[in-house]
Amino acid sequence: MPTTESQALSPTLELAIDLLARPSVTPDDEGCQALMIERLAALGFHIERLPFGEVDNFWAVRGHHGPVLAFAGHTDVVPSGPHTNWETPPFAPCIDADGMLRGRGAADMKGSLAAMVTAVERFVAAHPDHHGKLAFLITSDEEGPAVDGTRAVVEHLRERHERLDYCIVGEPSSSERLGDVIKNGRRGSLGGVLHVKGRQGHVAYPQLATNPIHAAIPALDALVREHWDDGNTFFPATSFQVSNLRAGTGATNVIPGELEAVFNFRYSTEVTHEQLRARTEAILDAHGLDYRLDWTLNGEPFLTAEGELVKATIGGVEAITGQRPALSTSGGTSDGRFIATLGSQVVELGPLNATIHQVNERVRAADLDTLSDIYEAILVRLFTSGEAS
Repeated sequence: MPTTESQALSPTLELAIDLLARPSVTPDDEGCQALMIERLAALGFHIERLPFGEVDNFWAVRGHHGPVLAFAGHTDVVPSGPHTNWETPPFAPCIDADGMLRGRGAADMKGSLAAMVTAVERFVAAHPDHHGKLAFLITSDEEGPAVDGTRAVVEHLRERHERLDYCIVGEPSSSERLGDVIKNGRRGSLGGVLHVKGRQGHVAYPQLATNPIHAAIPALDALVREHWDDGNTFFPATSFQVSNLRAGTGATNVIPGELEAVFNFRYSTEVTHEQLRARTEAILDAHGLDYRLDWTLNGEPFLTAEGELVKATIGGVEAITGQRPALSTSGGTSDGRFIATLGSQVVELGPLNATIHQVNERVRAADLDTLSDIYEAILVRLFTSGEAS
């Protein structure tokens, strides 16, 4: 499998490879942000490093007036797993014979970061006195707990009353071809851990014990069968999924004393997390369970209506690829959920997501150059006169 040593690389691919070579497993940044900061500082961006806890973040701004557009993303990646399972080393990026850039983070999302930087470099060179303010919001805590990363930076910006009108998150949104899907919102995510208390005993003497598994199953079945809502034009119906069940001592002749069930709601804007909690607890109460329920709100649903940013993003994709993208709110959560709380219009646009978090993560190398062109086209539509479509 050929390496990239003898190949002439575009600025986008050169930067992507430099980023991919750094094993920035969450929350470590391994100098990725320093590479980006050096490039942005050369363009006249004011750089503000914002470390919180063990997490590196930065906020960079260029310009003094007009609407603010931020490119947002993360330098951290998920663990690679055993390197022996990879066809090429996960942190030794290369472009293979099929034109695929291989390495952990190629799709999620160092390729997008490189495309953002080079798009801004070309845009600033062509429009040094552009209208509006360009910004970067970059974290190394998206793949981890997501507490000291974008969430913390957003709260910092909120306290300072910073304006953030538009945001493009570089998450891998594409499905079959680059730019075929733009995420203009995400469902909410509400997690729960249910502890059902029973009474441990011998299976031969069930009258002397209380089996929490038997007690919980009808209640869990009712939650699974519950019709939470019908969704709407932008969101599918709310879903409830049990992701883990734990009970028992490991012995076959012991009735367990407790059951733990882990579940998650992915919910639409038709319901609130407060309503979901109340309805869940009402169902559990109706089944007479002795239980404790611990809730975690991972993110509220958000939606960016078809305003200036969506229009410019669709126009940019069409101009570069010749095809019109679809709008979608499917998939998991992203840091867009935090940024949207600032009242920002938020979209997600990035490469194909087919291999994210997998062994042998890869993205078509040429797609990153195209993605950079799309990002630049969006900037032209938002920040130059007479060129919007």
